[in-house]
Order: sequence, then structure tokens, then C-alpha cells
Amino acid sequence: MRLNVANQSPRTHEGAPAVPARSPLDQLRRTVLSCLLWENSFYEDGVSVAERIKTLAAQVAPQDLAALAIEARGTMRLRHAPLLLVRELARHPVKLAGIADVIDAVIQRADELTEFLAIYWKDGRQALSKQTKLGLAAAFRKFDAYQLAKYDRADSIKLRDVLFLCHAKPQDEAQAQLWKALVDGTLPVPDTWETALSSGADKKTTFERLIAERKLGYLALLRNLRNMHQAGVDETLVREALLAGAARSKALPFRFVAAARAVPAWESTIDEAMRMALCEQPKLTGRTVVLVDVSGSMDCRLSGKSDLSRLDAACALAVLVRGIAEEVRVFSFSERAVEVPARSGMALVDAIVRSQPHASTYLGAALESVKAKVPQADRIIVVTDEQAHDVVGGPGMARGYMLNVAAYENGVGYGDWTRITGFSESVVQYIQAMEAAT
Repeated sequence: MRLNVANQSPRTHEGAPAVPARSPLDQLRRTVLSCLLWENSFYEDGVSVAERIKTLAAQVAPQDLAALAIEARGTMRLRHAPLLLVRELARHPVKLAGIADVIDAVIQRADELTEFLAIYWKDGRQALSKQTKLGLAAAFRKFDAYQLAKYDRADSIKLRDVLFLCHAKPQDEAQAQLWKALVDGTLPVPDTWETALSSGADKKTTFERLIAERKLGYLALLRNLRNMHQAGVDETLVREALLAGAARSKALPFRFVAAARAVPAWESTIDEAMRMALCEQPKLTGRTVVLVDVSGSMDCRLSGKSDLSRLDAACALAVLVRGIAEEVRVFSFSERAVEVPARSGMALVDAIVRSQPHASTYLGAALESVKAKVPQADRIIVVTDEQAHDVVGGPGMARGYMLNVAAYENGVGYGDWTRITGFSESVVQYIQAMEAAT
């Protein structure tokens, strides 16, 4: 085997020239911010993505790793990838003071205490570092009786195990009694839909009661719409709950798309709720062009348990841009560029998905076609997994944004493109903030 060979330029999985070598931090951001940890994607398996995260994490400055973990959990609302970043921070070759504060910031649900410990021990059981214990102890103090009882599960690692290992000290006598009940297994059973239904309660009665008593969180409401519809829950009650909580829900756009797919009969209400959830966004002025990737790789599901694809996430971002842009034209691209009718909400999602066959990715040709059709655009936003067959040029005179919704190592958004990774509404907020600052 010869070693003295010419350097090979990076390529996408479909063969197009890809981004030249970036810094480890840039590569890590790209991998993490659109990653559902250990879930397979169209071109890469989840294990290889996780291993890339671990390798890159050791190469970036610990303070940058800490900031990325907090951003991934707080801004992008990811759950497992931030926990892996914090675990890698704990064994980083350069030790960072204040790791405990990072753990406390990243762990926002009681079950993340045990998930973090499972990740910590994934490569073999070992003693917890002092900073890790302090961080887990600080996080443990945030959770009340309801939160602890909800996630007190009979898993291999239990909440009481975390409590014993981190040696957390209660803030007061009430918390001391709460933790004693957790250890003794005497916490009151939480009034959740899971516990009610597992006890044999009637679905219709349970959901209607929890909605009326405001004990059903908004995400739980969205995720259970199919169950409610099948159980015959009063539609007026569901509609009122969906609309009342939409504006403050912080639900990501693709959650509404998933809900509409699950219950087509309630799509109009879900559509209205989604618009309400997105209506607080500031406007994008001028002419905006949106290109949505509908190639075959975008049909890959976000996770093994999800009915949603990366295309659904991309369409949800297009809906968001359509709702906040003063003047916008939307195109899909695969083998070619196709303009999508000027629709909004779920109607726009359907129009994008059905616009053309989901085949190969010729983003370069599609981009040139769109630039010719809309020569005076102020900005071009491409929502894609950044895989292509052909060479992708620049955005021309317009501002160019490449919104990446996949964790692939190499992509095409280089040169004059501003590359943004992730599929929460925060990626669009970034565009607004950047343009407001210039």
C-alpha cells in the first residue's frame, strides 16, 4: 500500500466537493446540534456519530465544550447529546474549573440524572469525579416530589443510586424528608397520564380530567393527540388546551407537524396552534428565497421511534420562515428546483413534500436555477442535510444561509454561505439576530 499519495479533498456521501478541513470545534458543533444521539441516519450509523463526538470533544478547549453543551440543551433543546458532551468534559485532558455548574445547567429533567450516569459508565463503571458529584448534587436539589416520583423508575440505575453516589445534602428539612421517601420507595404516585392509564383508568375520562385540571404538559398534549382522538376525548376541550398553551409552549415546529400527521382530523386546530407558537418572531425584511431539500436522504427518520423525518423538520423550518418573512418564495429541490405554491402552515408542508419525486440531490443546479428566477433576493435560505451530487456555488449577491439538519461529517455549505446547524426555531432567530447586528 502506497502512503505517498495526493491529498484527497473531502466529499459528501453523494460525491460533491465538501467543506475543507474545519476546526475541531466547528466540526463538533456541526455534529452535535442536529444529532439525536445513537440514532442512525441515512448515510451514517449512530455509533459512529457518537464516537466522532467523543473524539472531537477531546480536541476542543474545555470552556468551548462546556458552552456547546449548555447551548445544545438550553437553546437547541436536545437531551442526550449534551449529556455526552458533559461526560467528555469530565474526562477532558485539560481540566476545567466549574464542571459542576455545567452539569447543573445541562440537567433539566429528573430522569437526566440517571441518563447522565448511564452515559458516564457506558465505557465501564468507574468512580465519579468530585466535580461530577457536586454537579449531580446541585441538579438533584432542583426537583420536587412530583418530578422525582414521575421519573422514579425501576431501571438499572435509579434516582436513589444517584443520590447515594453524589452525597447531596438537602436544602432544608422538607427536602430531607422528600429524599427519605425516595430512598424508602414511599413517594406519592404522581398524577400523570402514564400512571393513570397503567392503573386501568378510562382513557377518555383520564385525559379530560388532566386537561381540565391543567396537569397535562403541552408536549404531552401534542404527543397524545392520537390517543385522545381514538378515545373520543371532547374535541372542544382539546382545541382550547392546544390554543391556550401554544404561545408559551416552546414546542419546536416539527412537533406540530408530527401531531398533524398523527391526527389529520384535528390538523386545522394544530395548524392554528403552530402559527400562534411562532407568531412572536420578529420579521425578516426584504425578499427571501427558501430552498428545501426533498431528496431521498431527507426521508430518513429522526429516530427509530419517531414517525418524523428530516424532511419534516426542514418543512417546519420553511413554515417558520414563511410566517415571518415579509416577501418569500419557496422552492423544493432534488433532481431539479420546483417552486411551491404560496401556502402557509401545514398546507405548505404538504405542498413541499408532494412537489416532486424524492430522488438525487442536485443542489448546485437548483441554486443556479433559483438565482436566475429571483435575481433580486435579499437572502437565500437552504434547508438541507448538505449532501449533493454536484458542485454548489455561492448565493450570489444575496445573503446566503445553509441550514443543516443532519450530523454528517462533510457538507457543501462553504465559501460565502453562513452555515447554521440544527432544526429548532433558534436557527432562524440566529439569522434575525445576525442581520439586526449589521
